[in-house]
Amino acid sequence: MKTTSIMIVGVGGQGTLLASKLLGNVLLSQGYDVKVSEVHGMSQRGGSVVTYVRFGEKVYSPVVDLGEADYILSFELLESARWIGYLKKGGRLITNTHRTPPMPVITGAAEYPSNIEARLRELADVTALEAMPLAEQAGSAKAVNVVLVGVLSRSMDIPEENWLRAIEETVPPKFAELNRRAFLLGREGQA
Repeated sequence: MKTTSIMIVGVGGQGTLLASKLLGNVLLSQGYDVKVSEVHGMSQRGGSVVTYVRFGEKVYSPVVDLGEADYILSFELLESARWIGYLKKGGRLITNTHRTPPMPVITGAAEYPSNIEARLRELADVTALEAMPLAEQAGSAKAVNVVLVGVLSRSMDIPEENWLRAIEETVPPKFAELNRRAFLLGREGQA
């Protein structure tokens, strides 16, 4: 069995670490060898954050090199552009279309690039959606991460009930139902 590599990218505070923990838990429940590596970057200041999740029969390293990611799960459009070089040929990018301006844009030193989504579509198989309305429908804007995990789950041969069990085991009990709703909205969505 080949090793599958997933990168989860975003900016600090978007829930990339929870998403990687949820993904790792569901993959472990399927009997895979799983390696997760968190690279925090400037997460405390809204900077770029990336997490690697690799799974298969036997995985020796959590690190994903350029051109090796089977999937990139991106919580922010500019982060998709920043990390697209890591996606392998034939890989899939799942991205939130939300824009979180980086500091140079906030200070006026730079402009947020235009046409990012169109440029990404020239490079990869892209599923792009505005995940915030689905997260809000689930009960909290903070659930964007789990909505996007739900979208990713459609590409993986793991039963829905296993995902829901992993959510219950990963998030605090008081947030389990909210995250369950967010996951199902992403999984059953039309994006």
